[in-house]
Amino acid sequence: MKIKGYEIAIPENELDAIFADKIQTFNMIDQNFEGYRALSEGDKKALYYLVRAAKMMNEVALEQDHPLNLTLKAELEAAVSNTHAAKALRLFNSFNGVAGLNGIDSEPIEIFKGVHIFKGRNFYPTDLDVEEFHKILEQMLEQGKTEEVSKILSARTMVRRFGKELKAIDYTEYFAPIFSKVANELELAAHYSTNAAFNDYLGWQVQALLQNNEDMDQLADKHWAVLQDTPLEFTLSRENYDDEMTPTVYDNPHLVKMLSEAGIEVTPKDTLGVRVGIVNAQGTKLLLTFKEQMKNLAKLMPYADKYKQDIADNELKQTMVDVDLATLQGDYAQCRGGITTAQNLPNNDKLSIKLGGGRRNVYHRQVRQNIDTERTHKMLHALVSETLHPYYNPEAEHIFVIGHENGHSLGPNSSYQNALGIYNHIIEENKADVISITFMPEYVKSGVISDQTLKEIYTTWIVRMLLKSKPQLIQPHRMGDLIHFNFLLEHKAINFNSEQKLEINFAKMDEVMHKLLQETIEIQLSKSPQRAKEFIDRWTAWNDLSAYIAKTLQDLGIKPYKEIRTYL
Repeated sequence: MKIKGYEIAIPENELDAIFADKIQTFNMIDQNFEGYRALSEGDKKALYYLVRAAKMMNEVALEQDHPLNLTLKAELEAAVSNTHAAKALRLFNSFNGVAGLNGIDSEPIEIFKGVHIFKGRNFYPTDLDVEEFHKILEQMLEQGKTEEVSKILSARTMVRRFGKELKAIDYTEYFAPIFSKVANELELAAHYSTNAAFNDYLGWQVQALLQNNEDMDQLADKHWAVLQDTPLEFTLSRENYDDEMTPTVYDNPHLVKMLSEAGIEVTPKDTLGVRVGIVNAQGTKLLLTFKEQMKNLAKLMPYADKYKQDIADNELKQTMVDVDLATLQGDYAQCRGGITTAQNLPNNDKLSIKLGGGRRNVYHRQVRQNIDTERTHKMLHALVSETLHPYYNPEAEHIFVIGHENGHSLGPNSSYQNALGIYNHIIEENKADVISITFMPEYVKSGVISDQTLKEIYTTWIVRMLLKSKPQLIQPHRMGDLIHFNFLLEHKAINFNSEQKLEINFAKMDEVMHKLLQETIEIQLSKSPQRAKEFIDRWTAWNDLSAYIAKTLQDLGIKPYKEIRTYL
């Protein structure tokens, strides 16, 4: 079947097979949810407008991701009476785009024949390759057009051809019609919301959408980052994992030198996402017990005297909330091999952080509580020694994630991270994981967790690293898992017995994790993409054991596709 001249690439029977037993559904809250019923009438109305705003903003993320996303989605929706089109639309909504990774196959799954994901997504002209990109930048710099090059290499612009040059268009200009509609919905939400601080933040976020002014973004970020005791959650996230074009400049030493001499900072493009939900007071209380330990952990970081950390001795600018989700849209809804369980924002490249603003961690209850217990039971019996089964606990993974998100606030700042180019995100996600596990014994010392819980965290985290397929560079979290797995294996903190089942040497975990953390920080401090590449290549070898684990997991009937269902 053809849609707008493009043939659906996946036969209908294959789509049936995906939806029969290969897709995992994440249900957002509805009007029967206890937390929703407990809201005041004003906050219920505010939530309605926030969800509307989120759905509108999804159009922005679709446009950023691929030039055909909006057109082909509309055509699929119009043809939904055809069963093949309806099923293709469901997969499109799962990926939130025309293509995406499924967590198993090494190449993206493409819904339409000939419609591929581009290196620069739709941030850049789709016919622009890396060589021409670098050449144009060099020529523009030679002509003294440093301001325009700076805009091209900023996080908040769409780039288009302008004669033989490139021209950057700020998001607030490129997406002005949608941003205006979203701003109107946020103003309506603020009219009904009962929390003054939350309403103040929404006001700043409205201005950030309407003004071509980075100061407005940083003011919105600062007001968002201090929200702690609010009934509702609204986040406009800006993260730059998807743009694979901008970081290529770090592979060109001549261009890097020119940019440095011109004082131009290189930042990949932000894909926009929106999260809406209701803050869960009980879950938030647990998070705050871990927050109390962060100042101490900052002092324990390797080479802590060689860089400035975001956490000062006298002040911790960090809020944390556990949220029941009403919807995930935009970047959050791109379920391409995984789905976000928690987030620490703003990232280090954002102006609010550079000017001393704080951070906010938000945890996704509906994501982490979606557990396939039957498959987990089969996986443990297939790959994990029975002596470790009592230590496997999904709640322990939540504690690990808390440590991971806190870990992003520790260590070298964005100038060190961004200097690693295309390897930036892999090293940073690896760092956050390693910080979490390395410092878990400190939580035991302070009485936050028990020795039993520590073993549960170690076990559950390591089992989580058993990968179902070889990860790609564009999957920083999974690449990090492979780094940890191989490092622990070589340093004998883990092994696989004669039955090919996982065993853990708990006594070696502390020593080995401190070593891995030290090496990771050394990579960031080096600001060397080459050293980062060597480190990643060294520890992401895919060997016979990895292949055996992946095949075993696949034979157990994993669900590589994800989908989000919104009801409000």
